[in-house]
Amino acid sequence: MTIADGGAGPAREAVERCRVLVVGAGFGGLGAAFALRRAGYRADDDVLVLDAADRVGGVWRDNHYPGCACDIPAMLYSYSYAPNPAWSRRFPPHHEIRAYLERCVDDFDVRRSLRLGTAVESAAWDDARGLWTARTADGRVFEAQVLVPAVGQLSRPVVPEIPGLDGFAGPAFHTARWDDAVDVTGRRVAVLGTGASAIQVVPAIAGRAAQVTVLQRTPPWVLPKPDRRYGPVTRWISRHVPGATQVQRGGFWMATVVTGRAVRGKAVSSRAVRWLSTAQRRLQVPDPVLRAKVTPDYPMGCKRVLFTGTWYPALRRPDVDLVTDPVVRVTSTGVVTRDAGGEREHPCDVLVLSTGFAATEILVPLQVTGRDGADLHTVWADGARAHLGMTVPRFPNLVVLYGPNTNTGNTSVVFFLEAQCRYLVQALALLGSRPGTPLDGGRRLEVRADVEERYDAEIQTRLASSVWTACTSWYRTASGRVVTNWPGSAGEYRRRTARLDPADFTVTEASAQQERAAVQ
Repeated sequence: MTIADGGAGPAREAVERCRVLVVGAGFGGLGAAFALRRAGYRADDDVLVLDAADRVGGVWRDNHYPGCACDIPAMLYSYSYAPNPAWSRRFPPHHEIRAYLERCVDDFDVRRSLRLGTAVESAAWDDARGLWTARTADGRVFEAQVLVPAVGQLSRPVVPEIPGLDGFAGPAFHTARWDDAVDVTGRRVAVLGTGASAIQVVPAIAGRAAQVTVLQRTPPWVLPKPDRRYGPVTRWISRHVPGATQVQRGGFWMATVVTGRAVRGKAVSSRAVRWLSTAQRRLQVPDPVLRAKVTPDYPMGCKRVLFTGTWYPALRRPDVDLVTDPVVRVTSTGVVTRDAGGEREHPCDVLVLSTGFAATEILVPLQVTGRDGADLHTVWADGARAHLGMTVPRFPNLVVLYGPNTNTGNTSVVFFLEAQCRYLVQALALLGSRPGTPLDGGRRLEVRADVEERYDAEIQTRLASSVWTACTSWYRTASGRVVTNWPGSAGEYRRRTARLDPADFTVTEASAQQERAAVQ
């Protein structure tokens, strides 16, 4: 890490310099820092991690609503090289996952790399100097040889455009911005949406709230969540028996292979998983009227499949009302829906928006400018795309984590992130970047346009016949392009990213003049 003011000549603002600049301190950004530390890069001289928030955690920092927990087994939803024998249960609550990330930060000695409370607004490539320049909301400047945006696909909550929403008199907030100061005890709560957060929130507050009104647009496909608490014997085995956590991890991995095949439409697996979901619905919802309301009318996997054992029982409670009529507007005192008989207001004291994220708007609102002034969001006007989800033509030395078409519909995204971090380390090696050496403009690494185009054509062809094109979901843009999901298995993605092929890239050397400019 170097602080520079530009030396002689025209005055330049002070800058903080590093070899790799990571934007985002969630699983992806921290994973990149951990991978680089393991490869020998130094915590602050070589790597900086910027995040707008005042603590690490990403989605596990932002999401802390009642009932918030992982829906992937913890043994799998963690770094393979950093097992945690202290999980309290198979699907841990959000605060345990956040605490796990905090421990990893200290275990891998990257706290010195963190620049928290630092909101990056723009990043621009300086071709003459061979460096990225990032600017923050508070006027700070950072320069780096390699830029690694790791802001994720699920970081920007969607607030629906419903007439009257701004005029609601009580507390109203998105699940990702839960107001801990609001006590729902004894109050009437309306929950808009039946997605991944709603199926956790509603069972958690039902019984405390006086009344919960759930406003559903489309019912989700759900599967049983085989959660259980880990007792002292299990934790002792995980801590003291060599390989115990890896064996458990392997077992959970095999389970996701089956569900993954089902989500991707493989006939045998799909029939088995659909049967399990239908059986759960019949057993947990004996009332045929309610069961009809919660039965999906679209192919399983088209939208995110949710894991729960408490959703249907919560909807059966006398103090929970499931409303399937379309929402018309919000008043100061409730939510108005319309059915065949006219309009009806559902009074509430608290309004909770479980309305998802702008997942297809990847890297928004970060402004990224590449070679020859290319604007990334203009390049992505028809939908985000990148070779292996990471590299983009005209944007040298840029590696995106959890980028286009790298979301998984069934298994741990951490597995994908680890694969991408290994690829990042290889990219640095191809750049000739070595830990602890002086920063210079050096080499430029840019994916070839024809390589990216062939890759994108392949991915979109495979996606065109997938279940994800059978309905409207957060996986797709308004034009219908699937920009979030990976069409194959997690194992295939790992194989394809295991070795960076230098032939996929144009590698250029800086001229002597450029190298001198880079260090001035």
